[in-house]
Order: sequence, then structure tokens, then C-alpha cells
Amino acid sequence: MYDFQGKLSKLGISGTLYRLYVAAIELGEAPISDVATRAGLVRTTAYDALSRLEEEGLVVIVKRGNKRIVVAEDPSVLLERIEARKQMLNEVMPELRSLYNRAKGKPRIRYHEGREGILIALKDTLSIKGPNPTLLGILSMDELRDVPGLEEMEDFIAARKEKQIWLRVIRSRTKDVASIWPSDSGDLRNLRFAPENVLLSMTTFIYDDKVCLISSMRENYGMIIESVEFATMQRQLFEALWMTSSKT
Repeated sequence: MYDFQGKLSKLGISGTLYRLYVAAIELGEAPISDVATRAGLVRTTAYDALSRLEEEGLVVIVKRGNKRIVVAEDPSVLLERIEARKQMLNEVMPELRSLYNRAKGKPRIRYHEGREGILIALKDTLSIKGPNPTLLGILSMDELRDVPGLEEMEDFIAARKEKQIWLRVIRSRTKDVASIWPSDSGDLRNLRFAPENVLLSMTTFIYDDKVCLISSMRENYGMIIESVEFATMQRQLFEALWMTSSKT
């Protein structure tokens, strides 16, 4: 025998809610007192339960004269409700998993392949939090020219400036492709060049408890490592290299 009531119960429609919802569907539209009577409930008990059904979009309560009428909605709203909740869960799942992993002491690694993946990783750096946000960056200009490309990087700079995010950046002279992006308070940028014997062949951003890595076109990926310990170590390495780098 098909367990109709049991199936709806798994969707959160059980007990009083189930009885009222079925009564509302059977009547189509009727005064609250009639729906309550058909469900075998007193009207005062039915009010709160019907309000919950209305919040779920399963019924609508309208006023006609001196009466409040319950109008059953098309049951397909149940599918719409599930899809909406699924979409909402998909949106919040990355943050929920991040919280879960941090609570478990596990690092979180997100790998994004291709040019679009690199842009996703790059955009994540703009999520930096806190007052006076400052990105720490190691830029390999030769690789950035190829992917994501200088035009995309200019868009990134504009977005960074709009969010008032400073960038402390170290570059290798041998990897620079042109005399662009100098130290400039207007561009919120403080630039230093690494010692001649240090070749920076991969772009790295350090922010909050995250490290964003952007590869060359050959490997073609962007990766975000979310780990307090790893970000702390990378920050310390950056500061050590910063101290030995020059302004000109």
C-alpha cells in the first residue's frame, strides 16, 4: 500500500499540518472553520498550523467579508520549495564546509582549472575581510601576461581599488614584461623587487587564512588553500622576502 502520509511526513508535512493540508486540498477553498472541521481539529488549533502552511506557500489565507478563506495552492509548489532550498544549500555549502573543516582542523583546498578557473581564484582574493584590508602578493608578470592576461588584470586592479584593498607586492625584474603597475598610492599599491638571484615564477596572494596560487599557462590552474597554519607560514615567508627586496 502506498504510504502517502509517510512520504509527506519526510517533507516536513506531518501530524496537524498533514491533516490540514489534505483538508485544504480536498475543499479547494473554504473558511478556516470548515477546513479545521474536515481535519478533525478545533479552529484555535488550526490557526497556527495554517499559518505555517501559508509560510511554506502551500495555502493562501484571504479575507472575504467577515470570513478568512483558506485557498489550497497547486501541490507543484512542493517541488519549487525543494528546488529553492537545494539552490540555497548550494550557495551556502562552501561556507558551511569551510566552517566545518576549520572546526575539524582540516585545510580546505579548492582547485579551479583553466582560464576561467584562474579568474575565479583571482576574484576570491577580493573577499578579504577586516578594516584596512591588504593583500600580500607575489606576481610573476610574464605568466600573468599569458593567463589570465593583462586586460583581465587591469579589471582586477579596478575592482581592488573600488573595494579599497591595498596590495603589497613583490616581483622579479626578469619576469617583468613592461614598466607597469609601479608603487602608487592612487592604485593602492606598494611594490618591491626581489633580489636578482630570486626568480618568482608563480603568482601568489595571501589574505585572511587563505593562499591563492596562480600557475603558468602550461599548468593552467588557480588554487585556493584555506589553512591558518599554511597562510601564517606563507605570510612569514613573504615578510622575510619583503625585507630583502628593494623599492627600485
